[in-house]
Amino acid sequence: MSSPPCPERVKTRILMVDDHPIVREGMAQFLNLQEDLDLCREAGTAEEALAAMAAADFELAIVDISLNGDSGLELIKTLRHRHPGLALLAISMHDEFIFAERALRAGANGYLMKQAATSDILRAVRQVLVGEIYLSAAMHNRLSQRLVAPHGGVPSPIAGLSEREFEVLHLLGLGFGTRQIADKLHRSIKTIEAHRASLKEKLQLSNGGDLVRFAVHWLEDR
Repeated sequence: MSSPPCPERVKTRILMVDDHPIVREGMAQFLNLQEDLDLCREAGTAEEALAAMAAADFELAIVDISLNGDSGLELIKTLRHRHPGLALLAISMHDEFIFAERALRAGANGYLMKQAATSDILRAVRQVLVGEIYLSAAMHNRLSQRLVAPHGGVPSPIAGLSEREFEVLHLLGLGFGTRQIADKLHRSIKTIEAHRASLKEKLQLSNGGDLVRFAVHWLEDR
């Protein structure tokens, strides 16, 4: 008498949120080679991601923090609020020393650079799926040093910024002007000017030149 067939392995369902199709397709091709992983849905915007989550169950969402016209950090906050059990892995081309902590505070379980090796990608996915935090070794060391020597416990002036203000400050530090920032973030010049005004107030800076100098020096110190 022949034995019954083995049941098909249940794969972990993954949602990928990135506004570049080639990035989504490349990640799907890689992860779907694994016997236990299934990147079965892709989204290019925050709206598409939320619709996908409402229509199906996923164990993991991989979210780019710089979506076209949307804030990936805000999407991570929303997903964490609506789906507390969902594993969330932030992914980006931006420097992890600048954005990783923001991503974790938003609700991500890990932060992965897009330039990471495939072995690191797989390690990140598997760690967040079992409830662990994933950060690169360099970022772990940086956070450990800050715990040992937290600069006298003085809070950073950056801590009180909104996600959009943080993005504007980062772009100012990279040398972008108001019009360029508006184009990159898909916002009006008036909106960016309002963010700059709010930044000056929160950081207690008297003028736009001081704001730019602060942004440049802040990036250099990271």
